[in-house]
Amino acid sequence: MPPVSANFLLHTAIIISQVIILACGYGFIGAVLYYEYLSPPDQAANLWEHHPQELTIVITLIATILSVITTTFFTISIKEALRHRITQPISLVELGTGVALAKGSIILRHEHLRLTTMTLFIFGVLRLLTAGWITLLTPTYFLWPFQMQGSELDITGTAFSNLLYQEFQTEGVDAIQDNSFAILDIGGTLSGVSAAGYNFGLPGIFNFNGAKYDVSTQGIVPTIEGYSGSNGVPGPGGTRLGFTGGKVTVDTVSLPGKHTSVSISQGFSRNYSMWQQGLTANVSCQPMSSSQTQYVWDTSNSSVIYSNPDNVYNTITGLRLWNITANCGANVPTTQEYVTVVNASGYADPLDSGFLPCLVCPGPLDLNQSYTSLTILSQGFYKYRFLEASVCEVVPMLTTVRADYSNGLISSEVISSTPFRSENEQLLSFIAGAIAFQCTYSQGLLSSTIGDTLYSVYSSTTNTSINDNTGNQTQVYQELEEYWRGIVEFSATFLRSGFMVVGSFPNNTVPSNLSSRVNGTMYISTIGWTRWSRTYFISILPFTIITILMFACALYSIMEAQKRNSGYKTTFDPSNPLHLIMASAEAGKASPVAPADGSLRLQGFDNHGITANERVKVQLQDDGVGKKFVKVG
Repeated sequence: MPPVSANFLLHTAIIISQVIILACGYGFIGAVLYYEYLSPPDQAANLWEHHPQELTIVITLIATILSVITTTFFTISIKEALRHRITQPISLVELGTGVALAKGSIILRHEHLRLTTMTLFIFGVLRLLTAGWITLLTPTYFLWPFQMQGSELDITGTAFSNLLYQEFQTEGVDAIQDNSFAILDIGGTLSGVSAAGYNFGLPGIFNFNGAKYDVSTQGIVPTIEGYSGSNGVPGPGGTRLGFTGGKVTVDTVSLPGKHTSVSISQGFSRNYSMWQQGLTANVSCQPMSSSQTQYVWDTSNSSVIYSNPDNVYNTITGLRLWNITANCGANVPTTQEYVTVVNASGYADPLDSGFLPCLVCPGPLDLNQSYTSLTILSQGFYKYRFLEASVCEVVPMLTTVRADYSNGLISSEVISSTPFRSENEQLLSFIAGAIAFQCTYSQGLLSSTIGDTLYSVYSSTTNTSINDNTGNQTQVYQELEEYWRGIVEFSATFLRSGFMVVGSFPNNTVPSNLSSRVNGTMYISTIGWTRWSRTYFISILPFTIITILMFACALYSIMEAQKRNSGYKTTFDPSNPLHLIMASAEAGKASPVAPADGSLRLQGFDNHGITANERVKVQLQDDGVGKKFVKVG
């Protein structure tokens, strides 16, 4: 068995080493493509977040080492292939090209465009090795999606309508037109204020039960634990319609991914996009014309019930009782009483006092009420005189919303909506009661929260006075529409919260007949690698090209060595200038192997001489005394 040559062992070691590096690179890309998302352990990710520059240096160092290894292997392969190639006839320009490649350099000769292009290409690919490894190894920030699923209270069906009716009976509510139950605190007012001002450029962040909403609640309840708000436990009677705040039950979990062996990263932050139930309203407000006599809106019935002009120690010198009436259908009048402060003469101060009464009629004003809408009648007096006798039609809508939970804030977008149906009659009654409560308790002795909201929003967003003839009445009605829409949406959130708060149901679990499905996506912000990046194959392409060229050179060297003999060895290095000079110096001497007529004689350094010399073909020969170049042909 012939001995294994050192040449063969060298190239075998180069090929094996390069295959290992290449396999690691493509194996990493394959893992990313297979798992779709790869993230380092949370500890490493946090280290990267806090020390990105230091870790970038480490990755650059690793990439540089890998590039140097590959470049060294390539240089050895080129040098060995050239050493075998020069034992056969080769032009001097081709020899120069091989030497340039072995030295990691280029040639720039427009007369030899093919060789110039080849050296430029290989030179560029070698320079891209480090950049490619850095691109491949450096993690980037991305959002890792995970599917979420759960349930929440379903307020749209018959089961909830029956439950709500039972709660009405427990609270002693028989007719919503006659009983406005105090179920909403200042939260309802704040919701209306936020919604009214946002459309005109004012900030619109609204807080309720520890949760923070963008502009309005959109009738939803938080379905993400970290955004659910309060952790309190309500006391006796603090659930359902008596809700006073507390921890809302959340029944939403993340689903396992396709690759269960990959653990879910904690990440830097988590955002959520959930599809869930909501509730909003289409509100249309306009002045009440004199021809709209069906409302029978009457604000003229009032009388002074208290007068003490001589009481210098009490700022209240008089009180006026108002009986506001309207027709809510079937010619049955609806009445609401208010009390305001007046002076000793029985009149209110038109600049400092404000009176804005309103009444709620649940349903169209006809005998066949369908309970799909409600009507709000209102009018401003004194400093609220800018609001004429007005009618607002409120059409509540059951919605499907996409709720985005991000940076501690909940924002929602309506995806689809449907009007109320007959089974939503009790829900409409609840909304009417919530609005009636706001109508009644927003009016104080001297001012109205509703009137102050309209006045403040208008004054903050326009340059005209709301009380003169130049005032934009369209904006006033738009503000009023947004205000009532915010109240309606908040009432639905209040209702859901009351029935989903801990203690509302046994074991804090909403019964299946009262629940609806919630689904969405959790996005984990972290660092790592994703299959959606288009740079991975581009980044490893230079490495692949150099590896192919390296394999070709190694295979050529092995085959040439086998043609001669397996033990062929030489110390000649064609990339070493000293070796080239020594071989050229020997070329002028005559020998039995290379007679004098084959000696290497070249022309001068002028342009013609250089061009002619580049075409000269030489061959390295060994005459037993030394190695030298001889001219061939």
